[in-house]
Amino acid sequence: MELKIWSLAERPEARERIAEMPNSWAEFVINDAVGDAHYPRIAAELPEFVLFAEDETGEIVAHAKSVPFALAAEGRGQLPARGWDEVLVWAFSDLRRGVRPDTVSAISVTVAPHAQGSGLSGRMLSAMRENARVHGFGEVVAPVRPSAKHLEPRTPIEEYAHRVRPDGLPHDPWLRVHARAGAVIDSIAPASMTVAGSLEQWRGWTGLPFDTAGDIEVPGALVPVRCEPEQGYAVYVEPNVWMRHGV
Repeated sequence: MELKIWSLAERPEARERIAEMPNSWAEFVINDAVGDAHYPRIAAELPEFVLFAEDETGEIVAHAKSVPFALAAEGRGQLPARGWDEVLVWAFSDLRRGVRPDTVSAISVTVAPHAQGSGLSGRMLSAMRENARVHGFGEVVAPVRPSAKHLEPRTPIEEYAHRVRPDGLPHDPWLRVHARAGAVIDSIAPASMTVAGSLEQWRGWTGLPFDTAGDIEVPGALVPVRCEPEQGYAVYVEPNVWMRHGV
């Protein structure tokens, strides 16, 4: 597939087309409150960190978003246990206060459903790393959502993340793409994304009854969702794997 990759800063007229590109995210994943508040701000306030790929027909088939932040700021220093959620908060807090960033965090790589399986995710990851280098950064970190972990929701994330194939590469396909690009595992983010909602909301998001107390396995979820019928809510706390890329 012939691709042209642009930043939104170069092509600001593409903003709506990027937002409208079909994706395969499970509905509950896009109902994280931190994401609702901050994810749309990347395109609005950090367009140079939004990349998108057009095929030979001009159709947008993938996009990648990242954010710069100050990892070395006072009180930080380590990649956060609250992963994806926390790094979004840090990035926009730093932007608001004029704190100089020193690191770029990947936030998402999304490929249109009909274009999946063609290596686009790896190409967008490479473009994200190059974009960080061009903007003067020496490292990209990523709170990676292992792409096949949903098939083993009850396997501990620490065990799953460090599982390798005979060739030494990670068992998980998306972790493997990062490893092939030179990334190494830094740590586990055990509470990288939190989605809390009423039972009615969860029923709408998943089509499941959510009428039994305890851990509910939900298609697309990396770990079970905790259901509390007597209290009227359910909570999903997703773990991610922090990986570090030199650029």
